[in-house]
Amino acid sequence: MAARRPRPAASAEAVRPVSMADLARELGVSMTTISRALSDHHSIGPSTKQAVLKLAKKLNYQPNHLAAALRKGRSKLLGVMVPYIEGRFFASVVHGIETAASRAGYSVIMCQSNEDVAQERRNIETLLSAQVAGILVSVSRTTLDFRHFEKVRKQGVPLVFFDRVLEGENINSVVLNDQQGAFLATRHLLAQGCRSIAHLAGPQHLNIYKNRRQGYLDALSSSDITPNESLIVECDMSVEGGQTAMAQLLTLPNPPNAVFSAGDSAALGALQLLKSRGVRVPQDVALVGFSNEALTLVAEPNITSVDQRCEEMGQAAFRLFTELVEAGNAPISQRQVVLQPQLFERASSLLGVTDKSPEANPAA
Repeated sequence: MAARRPRPAASAEAVRPVSMADLARELGVSMTTISRALSDHHSIGPSTKQAVLKLAKKLNYQPNHLAAALRKGRSKLLGVMVPYIEGRFFASVVHGIETAASRAGYSVIMCQSNEDVAQERRNIETLLSAQVAGILVSVSRTTLDFRHFEKVRKQGVPLVFFDRVLEGENINSVVLNDQQGAFLATRHLLAQGCRSIAHLAGPQHLNIYKNRRQGYLDALSSSDITPNESLIVECDMSVEGGQTAMAQLLTLPNPPNAVFSAGDSAALGALQLLKSRGVRVPQDVALVGFSNEALTLVAEPNITSVDQRCEEMGQAAFRLFTELVEAGNAPISQRQVVLQPQLFERASSLLGVTDKSPEANPAA
């Protein structure tokens, strides 16, 4: 091994991270030797390995895993994109993904589209530039086509959608049985004796809201109730949207005696509007939401809601990603994993019940 060369004196500028090139220069060996010594390669002798490791420790060398992955043309980075991270649902899905990914040796890069398809496109470019091993995504509310995801496919990067997907496309996805969840919610209101049930519907180009609307209609049909289109109000699923939609419903000649909202934030908005108008919940209007967000347990009364199995969804999305990785270039049929919902019955919809635990037994 060549004689050790003196390390240049540190400048007054901010100290940059020590690189393998720095180690190689100090020890007078090649970067290949440094790389192999750090990875305990059999071709490097014990004395050289010891010298490399000693110097690496002295200089606080930290390996650049991303750079190593890029040199090999692959990485252990997984890209995850969600519309937003506020609230329980997407945060819990990402937690499920991160937990499963960490166990498998992957790190997660998370980004938000903020419900903006233009930002979604930029995020895709960023993730591809980072040479991620795969991309898991829930599309934004403004995403109307699949074209910007074609680049992901063309580069051979495994792509898995979860929750919000673009139906009719040849994709791999993990979704909740939203139609069944909405059916359970509406059937629960029917079982409470409600017959005039309104629906706060989300944007119908998104699979989740279209399927929830259909589940609502199916439940009415199962009780021989003809749907009243004036009781179906589309809104953006925000608190403000729920307030506006509920105000519109109260102007009807015959206002509803129950409301099933396709999202919890809109359900909270409806609850706030009803209370501001002196309308009792559930005595005058029973209320059910969807997603089982934390807000359902702090609202007064607590809001009945459909749980979306969020952490399980994240873990299932990661498992589907690993299946695609293991398949490599081999043909694999497109898969859709469907999770089953649970309804948590709470005080906002339980007529005649005044003391109900927030975590009531989930309905079958």
